[in-house]
Amino acid sequence: MALDSTLRFSSRVDNYVKYRPAYPTGVIGLLRERCGLERGSTVADLGSGTGILTALLLDAGAHVLAVEPNSEMRGAAERLLGARPGFRSVAGTAEASTLEAHSVGLVVAGQAFHWFDPGRARQEAVRILAAGGWAALMWNEAPEEPTPFLADYDALLHRHTPEYEKVRALRAQEADIREFFGGRFERAVFANRQIFDFEGLKGRLMSSSYAPEPGDPQHEPMIAGLRQVFERHQDGGKILFPYRTLVFFGQP
Repeated sequence: MALDSTLRFSSRVDNYVKYRPAYPTGVIGLLRERCGLERGSTVADLGSGTGILTALLLDAGAHVLAVEPNSEMRGAAERLLGARPGFRSVAGTAEASTLEAHSVGLVVAGQAFHWFDPGRARQEAVRILAAGGWAALMWNEAPEEPTPFLADYDALLHRHTPEYEKVRALRAQEADIREFFGGRFERAVFANRQIFDFEGLKGRLMSSSYAPEPGDPQHEPMIAGLRQVFERHQDGGKILFPYRTLVFFGQP
């Protein structure tokens, strides 16, 4: 499978909508306190996907230009958020958003920047940001100290998903982040979590672009192994899936 973000999530939209984590309330607080977000702000959400971060920005009273190249993911966001005031869906990319110059006060990317060309995305962010505008890049990542469940889950992915390490290595690379911000940025970390039954955990795994899908020889062994991991660590039929939410912010 090619590492092409405009295509690779097309078959995973339903699981993405249902099982991907949102962002903790502290993230919106940070955007308000440090990045100029306020009610009525115009925000460009680059690589907006199914609208997970967009929805939180709409809740905060922002006008959100949700820029997403994948038509299936963009369509899901339109179905979920299309009736909400302040939402606008845009077929574009981080490198060519189609937005007007100097039209937004804040640029964000949630779980998406690792698919961007950092230099070209910086040029586009500088073009569309108004004077004094800010940018924030964020990811939900594994905690620094993995739980026993996460250690087993990670081992499962290494056994059955050939692309896992390649995709994981793309995320939150400081050199790319530094290039995007032009050298200077700040970093904040927040705790985040999800709680799943087995079907939820399976859906969370299958929302990942590197997870082999039905028909792939690795799919059934992977799901069988996931069941074993779940049974080993579940408590009352539930599993805790922890994250640390990383936010990198500054003025490009």
